[in-house]
Amino acid sequence: MKEDYYEILGISKGASAAEIKKAYRKMAVKYHPDKNPDDKTAEEKFKKAAEAYEVLSNPDKKARYDQFGHSAFEGAGGFGGGGGMNMDDIFSQFGDIFGGAFGGGFSGFGGGGGRQARVKGSNLRIRVKLTLEEIANGVEKKIKVKRKVQAPGTTYKTCPSCNGSGQVTKISNTILGRMQTSAPCTQCSGSGQIIDKKPADADAHGLKVSEETVAIKIPAGVEDGMQLKVSGKGNDAPGNGIPGDLLVLIEEKQHEHLQREGDNLHYDLYITIADAALGASKEISTVNGKVRIKVEPGVQSGKILRLRGKGIPSLQGYGKGDLLVHVNVWTPKTLTKEQREFFERMKDDDNFKPNPEKGDKSFFEKVKDMFS
Repeated sequence: MKEDYYEILGISKGASAAEIKKAYRKMAVKYHPDKNPDDKTAEEKFKKAAEAYEVLSNPDKKARYDQFGHSAFEGAGGFGGGGGMNMDDIFSQFGDIFGGAFGGGFSGFGGGGGRQARVKGSNLRIRVKLTLEEIANGVEKKIKVKRKVQAPGTTYKTCPSCNGSGQVTKISNTILGRMQTSAPCTQCSGSGQIIDKKPADADAHGLKVSEETVAIKIPAGVEDGMQLKVSGKGNDAPGNGIPGDLLVLIEEKQHEHLQREGDNLHYDLYITIADAALGASKEISTVNGKVRIKVEPGVQSGKILRLRGKGIPSLQGYGKGDLLVHVNVWTPKTLTKEQREFFERMKDDDNFKPNPEKGDKSFFEKVKDMFS
């Protein structure tokens, strides 16, 4: 069982945003790698604190966690919660929380403390089209991606301008006295390293374009427009920096028979007047193949049949939506002479006259129920 995020930070569930930040800073300073070199236990506690803060400092994620616990982020392939954070993620995301600690900045990125500065490569973005069936069941897609990688044979050396820190310090005289400021080194772009040797086919940063097949695990329940992240599959960074990420934009293909609404699906079933009067067995489409349903005799147009659990799984992993089958009685637009004569005889028959019962809801009541 994963540890409770509130217990990790030593706070109550009702803690304010300021209290959460204060508790995280206290733990992160205590277990910071610079203060605990080669201490795996401290490093693990440092990571757990960052994971807890990543969720509890985000109002949306915190609300989901408060309601569903760790299950709110299960089944998302590492895309939703704080799970799987590495040291570079922590340094890049939460460095500003330390203020003056560790040499005036978070030491993982040029602030001092002996750790060499590292830059991050640029992100890549791709679109992935999914069918409703793939969305309902989850899928692994293998996508060819062109990304910049470090060219074989490329070597780097310490930047002479910043001595590998990635920062240059300037001292200036002002009316308030001598002021010291730091800025990213322009010669190495803050990486602390410059090219020593590179092959002819590499660019100025020692990178070259390479095509790679990336396996992307997409969890069940994703939605159109949602963006997933595959860490480390963007462009490499110069100077052995941190690779960028591959951002995957989900695009949902239109289904031939089904319409999606959140986790629910809708299906329009058209039946004849005879089927409506006599009842029938009809085959309909679902995201897991065809199924047969029974239409009771005397069914009215607009009737909604609910097939529970035949919709889309929740991305948070708590249940599935339903499949709502909308019954539509099809009225023929043209009639033969014999058909016309039949309906002429029936139109005054008492059994064919509308006689709704109290339990029969109007169309607007059905729509209201559907969205309530």
